[in-house]
Amino acid sequence: MESKIKFSKYQGAGNDFILIDNRNLHFDSKNEDLIHKLCDRRFGIGADGLMLLQEKENFDFEMIYYNADGRAGTMCGNGGRCIVAFARDLGLIHDNTAFLAVDGIHKANLNDQLIDLQMIDVNEINRDGDAYVINTGSPHYITFENNLSDLDVFNAGYTIRNNATYREAGINVNFIEKEGESGYFLRTFERGVEDETFACGTGATAAAMTIALHENRNGQITIPIRVLGGQLYISFFKEGFSFTEVYLKGPATFVFEGTI
Repeated sequence: MESKIKFSKYQGAGNDFILIDNRNLHFDSKNEDLIHKLCDRRFGIGADGLMLLQEKENFDFEMIYYNADGRAGTMCGNGGRCIVAFARDLGLIHDNTAFLAVDGIHKANLNDQLIDLQMIDVNEINRDGDAYVINTGSPHYITFENNLSDLDVFNAGYTIRNNATYREAGINVNFIEKEGESGYFLRTFERGVEDETFACGTGATAAAMTIALHENRNGQITIPIRVLGGQLYISFFKEGFSFTEVYLKGPATFVFEGTI
């Protein structure tokens, strides 16, 4: 007889995730086909990724992240905020937390439905022609665009992600456009999902760093970035090519729960 899996669904600016409390280690995390099926929007629950919340000594919890294709993923910023909300709803944490993810320790503060998640420091910036290539826990290719609302992000992103440079390891492809006085609009093609998503937290973080580099800004900076699924805010302290005290702020919302 097949076992039942209890799950919760959360979304952060339209980036949606399946969350499973796996403190008892009952979930078969090696089963890529199962994870892929659960994330399938027609045959499963439907999500951009799946996360397991597990116990970890000296931390509130550990975040184990899987892409929608079933494979273990790199850091996911919107997912990080969602698992913090999940941990709060499970009663594990209250106003703040420190948890472990694949790229190290993350701290987060919870206030007014927005979650401020600390991201890793970044000291290495690469270029690919006019584009910037930055790893913010996941690798990102960032380029500026005009008329971004008209861009065919799927085909433009697919082409770059599958070119000779990035085909094997894959990369997330981000397109940014200035909006108004201080805002920016971001659209992202995500590897692992292999499609455009409504938001990408590590992508928004990389995009904000690109903007600060491009505009030669230094010091304490906050950059608002609009994505298809909502509004994110990225703050950091920049000195030359070094980014510290990096925080990704945005919503993380419970959608529904069930068993499958």
